[in-house]
Amino acid sequence: MSNKEKLYDAFGELVYVVAMTDGIIQAEEKKALHDIISNHTWASEIEWSFNYEVEKQQDVDYLYKKVLDYCHQNGPDPEYQFLIEILEAVAMASTHKDDEIQVINKFTSELTARFKRDIDKLNKREEED
Repeated sequence: MSNKEKLYDAFGELVYVVAMTDGIIQAEEKKALHDIISNHTWASEIEWSFNYEVEKQQDVDYLYKKVLDYCHQNGPDPEYQFLIEILEAVAMASTHKDDEIQVINKFTSELTARFKRDIDKLNKREEED
């Protein structure tokens, strides 16, 4: 699996995590996902990953950490903006959108904090050299 495939697989997993915040996947959330990714080159990978997680009913805490770790390892990527757009569209389709938005904000904050720590480490190394 290529790095891009892994990235979009992670997108589908995180969509599942957000949609499962209230304990169920609503039809409106599935439609919102389909609608927003329909013209994206990797739409089938994202949707496949989401549907796989729905079918397997994976543990959301495990998946959240897995996606956070993968995105950190992947590093900053312009596609993260699209990920946030996907997540927000799915959340807005939910009857529990406030809870889902909290998960999105937590993910964004935690990933940003990890990147900032990486920058701080690099800056510290440069100061020591």
